[in-house]
Amino acid sequence: MPKPKVAFYWCASCGGCEETVVDLAEDILGVVEKLDIVLWPVAMDFKYADVEAMEDGAIFATLLNGAIRSTEQEQMARLLRRKSRVLVAYGSCACMGGIPSLANGFAREEILKFNYEDAPSVVNGPRTRPQLSFEEEGRKTHLPEQSRVVRSLDQVVDVDYFIPGCPPTPLITKKALAALLGDAPPPKGSVLAPDTALCEECPRKVGKPADLSFAQFRRPHQALLDPEKCLLAQGVVCLGPATRGGCGAQCPAGNMPCTGCFGPTSRVRDQGAKILSSLCANLEAKEAPDIDRVLEGIPDPVGTFYRYGMAKSILRRRVDLNGG
Repeated sequence: MPKPKVAFYWCASCGGCEETVVDLAEDILGVVEKLDIVLWPVAMDFKYADVEAMEDGAIFATLLNGAIRSTEQEQMARLLRRKSRVLVAYGSCACMGGIPSLANGFAREEILKFNYEDAPSVVNGPRTRPQLSFEEEGRKTHLPEQSRVVRSLDQVVDVDYFIPGCPPTPLITKKALAALLGDAPPPKGSVLAPDTALCEECPRKVGKPADLSFAQFRRPHQALLDPEKCLLAQGVVCLGPATRGGCGAQCPAGNMPCTGCFGPTSRVRDQGAKILSSLCANLEAKEAPDIDRVLEGIPDPVGTFYRYGMAKSILRRRVDLNGG
């Protein structure tokens, strides 16, 4: 009996999700025994033409990580959707837009101008930018075009399952693959991670008071933190209450706050708004000047509350009335 064909692909992301597959360690041998990997550009030499030549639906499952930022990434997402019976959004960027979608707070022209002209590390006197096409001595080169907005995978194509995390842990990945290969796969649209808040698995939950009250907010480097006490109780912004569990609370265990990479539970519509409303409802300050002083302890609200989920949030992106 032929083994199910599986593909792994990488769009707008850092590559950490690809590393997680490798981090399965000896378990990857069991995966390889059960699967026929037909596309994995980061690890093996495959040609897009080979995938294009496959019959539609020939691939059992594709795990695609990364947000959709360019025309090439959108093209590949549509191709792999057509060729795959199951398409999985793998990792925070594919599930929610991830860190790349923080670019939605800026116009495309702003991003290009800074990166190729104004950044302190750039020396570009002629202010040259990459061209979408170029021809020299009969040879033509084409580059993908950057989209005006960063999108999650399901904002471009139909997605069957979601595996969150930045990156997903090897354990989550192993369980998800087992579920997909099992006789009774999960319902379409399932997030293949526990549907409980991170606080439930956090080793610090015993040190979380019933009623929180914030007189100030501190960043982790500004205080010597108690390794056993709830980080929120120490005035450090931790997104654990608004974030799905499944990572083993690795960041709080390492004396760092949760930054929300597993996204919200099914009961939360907007992860950033959820934690923001909770924090603001528990401020000690009641007058505007005092409230402003406390909130100065969060110097980057968008990057703090929407670090991984801007593309799927109710904000989604900045509207530029000038068409930029």
